[in-house]
Amino acid sequence: MVQAAGAALQHELSALRQRVPGIRGCVLATVDGLLVGQDLAWGCEPHDMAVLAASVFGVGRQCGLGLRQGAFRETSVRSDLGCFTVYAVTDAALLAVLSDDGLDLGWLHREARPVAGRIAELLPPPR
Repeated sequence: MVQAAGAALQHELSALRQRVPGIRGCVLATVDGLLVGQDLAWGCEPHDMAVLAASVFGVGRQCGLGLRQGAFRETSVRSDLGCFTVYAVTDAALLAVLSDDGLDLGWLHREARPVAGRIAELLPPPR
């Protein structure tokens, strides 16, 4: 069962990267920055992405709470050479996507949001 879930998680990450042009890679991480899964084409350390995803989540969560906007759902950080987008999967898990600058962010959202939902169904329930 665990191996099947792991293979399904890997498939979701790989399929997302292949479906959306410009994605360099995806990681699944815990909200405290531990790496759970990855599919990276090149150029980034997956453990670094997991830690950065947790950091982005922390700021986003505080914004949502402080501004009374509710729970964190997603955020994107655009830089000169690309974009880093973090999606809430569950209360304990995050999907982070690293992409090139030319990525169509709307396309990414349309593809990644359902992936986050499917991944949530594959993860074990919280203890």
